Amino acid sequence: MKKRNIVASIDVGTTKICTILADVTDGVPRIVGVGISPSKGLHKGLVVNINEARESIRDSVRKAEQTSNYKMESAYVGVTGRHVTSNNNHGVVAITRNDRVVRPDDLKRVLTSAQSVKTPADRKLLHVIPRSYAVDGQAGVKNPIGMHGFRLDVETHVITAAVTSIQNLVKCIRSLGIDIEDLVLEPLASSEAVLSEDERQVGVVMADIGGGTTDVAIFREGSIWHTSILPVAGYQLTRDVAIGLGLPFEIAEEMKKKYGSVMPVYEGKGDTAPAISKDGHGVSYQDLCDIIRARVEEILKLIVLEMPNSNYEELVPAGLVLTGGSSNLSGLATLGREILNMPVRIGVPNNMYGIGDMLQDPAYATSVGLLLWGSKYQGKKQWKAGGFGGAILKLASQLGKLFR
Repeated sequence: MKKRNIVASIDVGTTKICTILADVTDGVPRIVGVGISPSKGLHKGLVVNINEARESIRDSVRKAEQTSNYKMESAYVGVTGRHVTSNNNHGVVAITRNDRVVRPDDLKRVLTSAQSVKTPADRKLLHVIPRSYAVDGQAGVKNPIGMHGFRLDVETHVITAAVTSIQNLVKCIRSLGIDIEDLVLEPLASSEAVLSEDERQVGVVMADIGGGTTDVAIFREGSIWHTSILPVAGYQLTRDVAIGLGLPFEIAEEMKKKYGSVMPVYEGKGDTAPAISKDGHGVSYQDLCDIIRARVEEILKLIVLEMPNSNYEELVPAGLVLTGGSSNLSGLATLGREILNMPVRIGVPNNMYGIGDMLQDPAYATSVGLLLWGSKYQGKKQWKAGGFGGAILKLASQLGKLFR
């Protein structure tokens, strides 16, 4: 009997922990276990209470194991937070062999050269992602292996994170007896779940509006161009509602999810028509929507500020793809198109097999994306949990996958 090939992902979010187990024996992820638990001990992507965070993760993992009947040994884990930074670097090496043929070890050398600026002691590499290569000045090369030349250049996107933040997250997970296959920047994971190959190629910006952060990724010509983490998201929306309407935070969250909209009040609803919570709190639809819309407009404008070129049509012709739990707000795509004057759609994870129907919701874009990332790069670890090393991509076998 063929041994099952199981891949697992853990999305450690500010509002929820989502663990997924999938069988990838036949090459296509088939979800066999899902565990979702409320988050405790986390704020804006950071662990602020190790014991509470660990127990939240433990509960999520336990639920996934129970539904799948598999024991989780390792997982792909998402990373976000303002401590994450990124920049684009350039590297160059000489091809010194007599035959002047580019080989896999040359790719590793040129990626290493792209890290010419030493990483500070309080920072650790998460990803070194090649954007494009050039051989003897011939730019736009996606896979230079086998080509002839004297010089190999690379443009890379380098992502680093704060050591202490990573250590706290790793400690929570490894204390449960779970090894970390790879740490993955969450907007990279989310993009795996909601972007098409065509969108990546022509140019697109994806924004995952989660509970604690809004994670942004811009793609051009099939490669990552820019990533950033914005410290405003669903938590601020709920807090605005709570303060503006004088409601307890839990009631404000309920109101936001049940009645939240960024468009004018529903047809037939007057300005003072009440939105009623379970415990009887009542507010007007108009007031609720006005408060939410103001904050959402700010978030949309902050996303646009991540694009230095004001000519959006030229930079990202495919427009903006919004995902994450807060993208479920009614009218969000319409508002985005109105104020940004660019194509906007809501990204929903799809093509899920097995018991994954419940995950076809923007709130699970990162969770599903981590699983897809793990399925694609399984066995090609980019980051080592034990030694904080191994950040160089093993490109010899990954190029065909990284450059779609």
